[in-house]
Amino acid sequence: MEIIRRQEYLDKIEKVLGKGAIVVLTGQRRVGKSYMLRQLCEDKRADAMSNVIYIDKEKREFDSIRNYQDLNSYIEAHRHDGVTNYILIDEVQDILEFERTLRNYRTESDTEVIVTGSNASMFSGELTTLIGGRYKEIYIQPLSYKEFIVFHNLADNDDALLKYINYGGLPGLTRIGLEEEAVRDYQMDIYHTVLLKDVILRNKIRNVPFLENLVRFMADNEGKLISASSISKYMKSQGENITPSAIIGYQKYLEESFMLHKVSRFDIHGKRIFESNEKFYFEDNGIRNALAGGSREGDIEKIIENVIYQHLVRLGYKVYVGQLNAGEVDFVGVRSDGRRAYVQASFIISDDNTREREFGILHRIKDNYPKYVISMTPLLSRSDADGVTHLHLRRFLVEGL
Repeated sequence: MEIIRRQEYLDKIEKVLGKGAIVVLTGQRRVGKSYMLRQLCEDKRADAMSNVIYIDKEKREFDSIRNYQDLNSYIEAHRHDGVTNYILIDEVQDILEFERTLRNYRTESDTEVIVTGSNASMFSGELTTLIGGRYKEIYIQPLSYKEFIVFHNLADNDDALLKYINYGGLPGLTRIGLEEEAVRDYQMDIYHTVLLKDVILRNKIRNVPFLENLVRFMADNEGKLISASSISKYMKSQGENITPSAIIGYQKYLEESFMLHKVSRFDIHGKRIFESNEKFYFEDNGIRNALAGGSREGDIEKIIENVIYQHLVRLGYKVYVGQLNAGEVDFVGVRSDGRRAYVQASFIISDDNTREREFGILHRIKDNYPKYVISMTPLLSRSDADGVTHLHLRRFLVEGL
């Protein structure tokens, strides 16, 4: 099968090479990190002045590489003099004390190191100490809507948007096709793999039934303000006695696996970040839908929020939930230079009450940062009303803000 290039990420990788930093591709399993590494491998092998040392820890041929000593031996056996050696390691966290090898080869002038990993905590602690922060993390997300229609050879229309909302952006769906039963089976396989390898085994979790119940609870309550205390009370009503601190730990493990994203509240007037009652969104809305089950009519606004949240992250925003006195703004996107964008998510703006609810909260924000309502209102492309821009979801996913 033809590998479709995700050039935006490849360009990000190329910008880091040659600067003495390890490149780390992070993200949930099966979002395309391995394909990114293979594309880079093909590009470098086409260059006569490059030597590629490629290790894929999910393949049996590399089972013998179990620790950093094995890794050092393999690299030394395959290194060449007089060229640039590219060390590419897929799922590096499966190699014991891999950080020792990365530290050693980062300082070699003829060597570039690019690795992938499926856990956000893999480059914390000892590794940060060993290499002094000399690594660049590039976060790989599931397919954007624009990538989705290319991968599936679809026209850019409302039918394609509905498929994207329903099935999500796992690149592997290109092989599976977009038939409901096959898609859901594939997504649940990925879900169980992530849960087992990156949450249960990594963190030695014993209460697996509770973990699975928690994930399904998070899927049902996506986009709602929730606290560990409220979850604990709910679970107790269901006969499961679990403390808020234990729930926070489980949520942290799910975040580290990239399955879940925590979105904190942001006080728009006071510019403070609240540390309780957060919202959670899924890395892939298709997996979320597979977990929640049923049709999408009853929770379409939750799913639209998930899609908008992920695309704001893709556009380079740090995303918060906006708190404005007693009101709430769905998203406050903050760029690294402090610039903001306020975003309300809605399904269809069909009457004055809905319009007032979505637009009114934005009109009460008295600064000059751009404000948007994003919806799936039919026949809408883009309109402006008293300083608030109304965008169709499809246009937002194609053109941004």
